[in-house]
Amino acid sequence: MDRGVSIIQATIASTADGWRLDRALADAVPTLSRERLKVLIAGGQVEREGVLVRDPARKVALGETFAIALPDPTPAHNAAQDIPLVIAYEDEHLIVVDKPAGLVVHPAAGNLDGTLVNALLHHCHGSLSGIGGVARPGIVHRIDKDTSGLMVAAKTDRTHEGLAKQFAAHSIDRRYHAIVAGVPRQLEGSVDAPLARSPQNRKKMAIVQGGKRAVTHWRVMERLREAALVECRLETGRTHQVRVHMASLGHGLLGDPVYGRAPAGRTRQVLESLGFRRQALHAARLGFIHPIRQQPMSFDSVMPPDMQELFTTLHV
Repeated sequence: MDRGVSIIQATIASTADGWRLDRALADAVPTLSRERLKVLIAGGQVEREGVLVRDPARKVALGETFAIALPDPTPAHNAAQDIPLVIAYEDEHLIVVDKPAGLVVHPAAGNLDGTLVNALLHHCHGSLSGIGGVARPGIVHRIDKDTSGLMVAAKTDRTHEGLAKQFAAHSIDRRYHAIVAGVPRQLEGSVDAPLARSPQNRKKMAIVQGGKRAVTHWRVMERLREAALVECRLETGRTHQVRVHMASLGHGLLGDPVYGRAPAGRTRQVLESLGFRRQALHAARLGFIHPIRQQPMSFDSVMPPDMQELFTTLHV
């Protein structure tokens, strides 16, 4: 096995007995995603008792120990760029930013620069964690390009690992404010529905039996005219979770081009007059335990001007 920067020992717990190897290792090492582990397994970076294991579907047994070699992070293919950031908090371990709508979090096809990562590389002078496999990305979680609000990034691998464990344990306090179509009959409720890629459209997420468990707790904050301001507290954090779950209730987010229904009547006129063309979703609160100082931390962010204008215009 090609030894990397570090070797991680992972022992299979009783709860993972009989699981697939990739799933069991992801459970044992929260800092590594299941997809990344599949790549590591296929690349000959996982072994058991000196023997390479290359089948991610291999069933594991209680007490088995696997060695995972993490290669040196590959250099990021993007440069530091002087992009203005709104900083909610910063110390030598982590940084909390208030991301504007329209800013992509991580470089990808079609968005190789001008991202939050580019901005962080400049602001932090390259001091970001590399535990995700790419040098200095620092990204522990993501929010959609056209969603605004609070995000935390790690400056060190130790901080990254500590935050990743909290996200995996669903202990992070994440609350979103959304403006949805129509007024829910109930004042509050929960959606417990698994999410996965839509079988009909791989670019969309959908409620799919056998998908990853997803739970959203919501409550109406204020009734508006043909709409409502809703707070969504995430018990889990899946891709497009709030957007899909609220749409499943018949109250899709206003402005959502993927999951929202085409608005009609006054709502359509309001959206057009304001030029509001994104999902009305804002990450309003982020709370966690500081991984190094072990102190509870909580941050709040007010709705950005475009959502505030939409809220005011729709106010009864």
